[in-house]
Amino acid sequence: MKTKALLIIVLVVVVAAGLAVTKPWLYFVNREVNEAFPGLTDEQRQAVANMPEEQKQALIDMAMSTRKMVEDTAIAQSGADTVVPDAEQAMPPDMPDEPTALLMGSFIDIDPIHGAEGSATIYELPDGDRVLRFEDFRSKNGPDLHVYLSTEAPTSTFAGLGANEIHLGALKGNVGNQNYDVPADVDLSQYRSVVIYCVPFRVVFSTAAFS
Repeated sequence: MKTKALLIIVLVVVVAAGLAVTKPWLYFVNREVNEAFPGLTDEQRQAVANMPEEQKQALIDMAMSTRKMVEDTAIAQSGADTVVPDAEQAMPPDMPDEPTALLMGSFIDIDPIHGAEGSATIYELPDGDRVLRFEDFRSKNGPDLHVYLSTEAPTSTFAGLGANEIHLGALKGNVGNQNYDVPADVDLSQYRSVVIYCVPFRVVFSTAAFS
C-alpha cells in the first residue's frame, strides 16, 4: 500500500515538472501586440505614399519658404552688413525619405504544431538605423520563443539556427505587428532568414527566408 502511494506521488511530481517545463497551455493562448512603424505611424506613411505629386511639391515649396523666412530673419537681426556665404547657407529641406526595404520574407509552417504566417522585412530608416518588422504576423505560441537572424533557412523542426546567429530578442507577441532593432554592425549579406525559435527545446517554430 505504501509502495503504491509512493508511486502515485512520484508520478504526480513527474507530471507537474513536465507541465512546468513544456507549458502546453501556451499553445492555446495568444499574446497580441501592435507596434507602429518606427518614426511615422502607418496612417502617416500611407498618407504620404498616396499624396499626389503636386501636393508633395507644394509641401516642399512651403518648407523651403519657411526655412528662407527663418534665415532672412536671422540675418536681419544680426546686422545690416551681415551676409551669410552661400556655402554656409542651409540646403532647402526635402520631404523626409521613405524607409528602404533591404530584405523581405514570408513565414512558413514547419509542421502541424509549429508555424507562422505574415511578412518579415528589414528596413533602413532615414536616420540610418535598421529595424526588422513583422506585419500581419500570427504564430503558433510556445514557451520562451525568441527571434533570430540565421545564416541558414531552416525548414524542419530540429534544423537549428546555423552558425553566427544574431539574437534580436524575445518574441513580443505571437499575434500582431512588431519591431526589432537590428545591430548596426550586422552584415546582412551573410544572413538568409528570420527564425522564430523555442530556446529551451531548440525547436524551430517558423522561418521567413529572405528573397
